[in-house]
Amino acid sequence: MYRVRKEMKNRYELAMGSIIGRGHIRLGINNQDALSVLSCDRFTVAVVCDGCGSGRHSEVGAKIGARLVVETISKFLESNAIVDPCDPKFWQCIHQDILAQLQVFIKAIGGDWQQTLNDYFLFTIIGALITPENTNIFSLGDGVILFNDCLTKLDFSGNAPPYIAYGLKYLREARECPRELQFQIRHSRATEELNSLLIGTDGVEDLIDAAERCLPGRSDKIGSISQFWYDDRYFQNPDKVRRKLSLINREVHQPGKPKEFGLLSDDTTLIVIRKVKNRNSNNQQ
Repeated sequence: MYRVRKEMKNRYELAMGSIIGRGHIRLGINNQDALSVLSCDRFTVAVVCDGCGSGRHSEVGAKIGARLVVETISKFLESNAIVDPCDPKFWQCIHQDILAQLQVFIKAIGGDWQQTLNDYFLFTIIGALITPENTNIFSLGDGVILFNDCLTKLDFSGNAPPYIAYGLKYLREARECPRELQFQIRHSRATEELNSLLIGTDGVEDLIDAAERCLPGRSDKIGSISQFWYDDRYFQNPDKVRRKLSLINREVHQPGKPKEFGLLSDDTTLIVIRKVKNRNSNNQQ
């Protein structure tokens, strides 16, 4: 979901895409990733979510979760209650508000409470909040962050990341969530320092590792992950990122040759944000 009120055209531009992983295609499972973005004159907030692979309907929770995080942050920013995203209390309030909303969803769906949570609402979160003054990159779970070309991989032992819904146990018992079940701020910088940013689900790790491999059925290489913020075409065509990911993950059958399979085994979702180039200076060169 990408909603724009008054785009920050003079500052940053966005590109994004998501595709289903080869493994999920083979198993007949939906894409369990989701993304959501809201950009206005005062801020931009972008979120990617990855549903738990063992959840029967994790794609539902991931889609709800991505939208929920974006809308909750937007609501807090537009109110007069809390105005400083660099204050840890801001993120604590966001966290508690999201938990309360998830609890309402689970109750509305019905059935066994714990089973509904496990089936629908286990998802990771990687997000970015950009205001004119500050940029905060936050997470709860695994994924990938590239801030100004600097890579951060968020991995957890046993491929068992924390999920925000685990905090519902503590909400119901009126206890404070452990630190590992709350939002972690991975970067907090002055926005003027931000040149490019990529946030992605853990499937982006395969995309990074495949840079020197050839596209299925073709001789040209996939290329570095940096193409997604350096190549203008990804920002000129809103479907360009998804199309490139689809090319990387397609199956190719050519007569007399072995079948070639897609190179991204897991669902892969990314959002790229970059500083708008000086169009006038480009035209003068």
